Amino acid sequence: MAQEYKKPLPVIDADYKPYWDAAKRHELVQYRCQICGDFSPIHYPITGCPKHGRSKMEWTKVSGKGNVYTFVVFRMLFDPAFKDEIPYNVAIIELAEGSLLMSNIVQCKNEDIKVGMPVEVVFEDVSEEVSLPKFKPAP
Repeated sequence: MAQEYKKPLPVIDADYKPYWDAAKRHELVQYRCQICGDFSPIHYPITGCPKHGRSKMEWTKVSGKGNVYTFVVFRMLFDPAFKDEIPYNVAIIELAEGSLLMSNIVQCKNEDIKVGMPVEVVFEDVSEEVSLPKFKPAP
């Protein structure tokens, strides 16, 4: 972490602290039902398992592998904190375990990103408390 991180950081509350603690260890976790084994369909978990409720959910380590489900490249400035990033991408990743996770594709030119492209998680340590999961093209 060479420079001060100037973009907005996530709010780490009690519900999502296990997620951010895992990310700091460079592990990707998702919310999963202890009864049926289903993962929450979207990250962050909304209400838990539709069949069994939130009380039966737990954070579970996942592979970090997936595919680009969809993406957009921002070429216009919407937030001054991102002025040095234009153009930048925001992607929805469909993890191998089935959850959808919003992130960025790194180590790849924006014009080379394709829907369906295989990707794998990497972590960007942006502060003492926060490591952000990003995705790079998978071999």
